[in-house]
Amino acid sequence: MSFRVFPYEPVEVFPTQLGLIVLQSDETVEQDFRRLFGPEVELQITRIRSGADVTPETLAAMEGDLGASAELLCPWTRFAAIGYGCTSGTAQIGRAQVAALVSGGAQTRAVTEPVSALLAACAALGVKRIAFLSPYLAEVSDRICKVLAEGGVETPLFGSFNVSTEAKVARIAPASIIAAAERLVEPGGVDALFMSCTNLRTLGIIDDLETRLSMPVLSSNLVLAWHMAQLSGVALAPGTPGRLARL
Repeated sequence: MSFRVFPYEPVEVFPTQLGLIVLQSDETVEQDFRRLFGPEVELQITRIRSGADVTPETLAAMEGDLGASAELLCPWTRFAAIGYGCTSGTAQIGRAQVAALVSGGAQTRAVTEPVSALLAACAALGVKRIAFLSPYLAEVSDRICKVLAEGGVETPLFGSFNVSTEAKVARIAPASIIAAAERLVEPGGVDALFMSCTNLRTLGIIDDLETRLSMPVLSSNLVLAWHMAQLSGVALAPGTPGRLARL
């Protein structure tokens, strides 16, 4: 058998490279991100171990695996931005620590997560007070609200589906989310609605909710994708829902 060597020309222009760290138990964010970015973006995905039960302890435990998960992204790629896809985990670990661990494991110009992304989105929209809708127990969501308050965003209206296991989150029906959101904002006094959790299936109902509620509607996946686009200088895909995407 003969062995032949062929010449090749290297590709000189690569699309924008983005990285995403997804929870082992998350069924939603990866699919949403492939809808939210166009062909000029190359998206690389890695996973991180996460507990089946969502508690402050299981969320904080991801700190020990975050750097190693980032290392599993392509080691010679220099990413424009890497996102850590966990709102509650970020609040437990801390935004600065997330950035340090991720940037220590992969080459990237920027690191973000849903908490920093939400604060940036609220600043862009002029939002100071939000209705906060979560799937999780109060002890998990309370930490997020505290971190948001430290960043200048208040959460006077808080509602939850009171789910303690991750497996149930992606199975909360969009109709149930719409009904809960409408009831949550009834007292008024807020500038926007935020639907927390990257595993909650919210992308397809954002435009409908904005029409129903007459206010900006944000979700963990939308703000994370938007912030990564801002940091990397790319546009979100045409048809991305929400007022935020039209800024």
